[in-house]
Amino acid sequence: MPTALTLNDDLTLNVPTDPIIPFIEGDGIGIDIWPAAQAVFDAAVEKCFDGKNKVNWLQVAAGEKSFNDTGEWLPDATIEAFKKYLVGIKGPLTTPVGGGIRSLNVAIRQILDLYVCLRPVKYFNGVPSPVNNPQDVDMVIFRENTEDIYAGLEVEFNTSESAQLIEYLHDQFGWEIRADSGIGIKPVSETGSKRLIRAALKFAVDRNRRNVSLVHKGNIQKYTEGAFMRWGYDLVRDEFSDTCISWEDCGGDPGGKILVQDMIADNAFQQTLLRPGDYDVLATCNLNGDYLSDALAAQVGGIGIAPGGNINYVTGHGVFEATHGTAPKYAGQNKVNPGSVILSGVLMFEHLGWFDVASMIISSLEKTIEDKIVTYDFARAMEGATEVSTSDFAKAMIDRM
Repeated sequence: MPTALTLNDDLTLNVPTDPIIPFIEGDGIGIDIWPAAQAVFDAAVEKCFDGKNKVNWLQVAAGEKSFNDTGEWLPDATIEAFKKYLVGIKGPLTTPVGGGIRSLNVAIRQILDLYVCLRPVKYFNGVPSPVNNPQDVDMVIFRENTEDIYAGLEVEFNTSESAQLIEYLHDQFGWEIRADSGIGIKPVSETGSKRLIRAALKFAVDRNRRNVSLVHKGNIQKYTEGAFMRWGYDLVRDEFSDTCISWEDCGGDPGGKILVQDMIADNAFQQTLLRPGDYDVLATCNLNGDYLSDALAAQVGGIGIAPGGNINYVTGHGVFEATHGTAPKYAGQNKVNPGSVILSGVLMFEHLGWFDVASMIISSLEKTIEDKIVTYDFARAMEGATEVSTSDFAKAMIDRM
């Protein structure tokens, strides 16, 4: 009988040989990329475990497809499945415009308290890139997922709510805000910041990474992002002093420990472009992480092959996802690159502790691209490439396992 994952007392996952994993196919091109990804996942699990292990996929609903069928963008049953089975994966989802849920992706993260958005950015040999040395890019972004402006605490301009808030802020703090302003609240807490940075530091220690950079705009937003930086340094001294050391405590010479430094966000964009090899793990607030992860992905082939994971390391929950949109004009054409959801599956298998499966998928992806067997997005930028369909790209990967 298929079995649900459980959480051990030490907060590690207890993974059976036949785990049940919920999946959302996704809207638009989800109909093309999910079957290709699933075929790759199943083949890798089969080969790594000689048929002894198997994923039991449980389809659940969300997005436009769900709304058309049930009238619900995000059914309670879907959330309950993710809660019960701990780990799931999803394709891209349509976000309703002009009403309903602000963002389905954000809703899932907030409901399940998936406080880490994990975004590795690494170059695969042969992928077309707009920069000279994309091979130097090998970074992992830990983006806080539940706070900052993504908390959705806003009031619309020219409403009684905005008028009340503007009046209150004027009376209580002397803040002069134009009467026709929309207002947003940006919460950044010590709790949210430290648990995110703690996850980044633990990852760096466990994976033997070289440095961790706290990316912030604390020179301007001193009591939110500036506090994010200070709490990060406090955490290094209080909980990680045996393995990590801050720049200000070592002058840039970590002496065998992991160096923890901070970077102003706009400088981080410049430096990770000019000197990507100098940076390893990045911990950021929500909005900065959103911008930075996509900007870095552009150096290594774009978000078409950029993976993402949303994780709560305390509860064991994780929902892994394609990071691109639904691209409805390509839906059903068996044309687009399935790399993002495939590599998100790699993160999922690493979260499960099935590292051999993850390595096999990465290796087969690298071999396929090196052989210049690629989908149209890469083929048009690669000399001598063989353009294949979404499903044939998956078959080529499986052939190279």
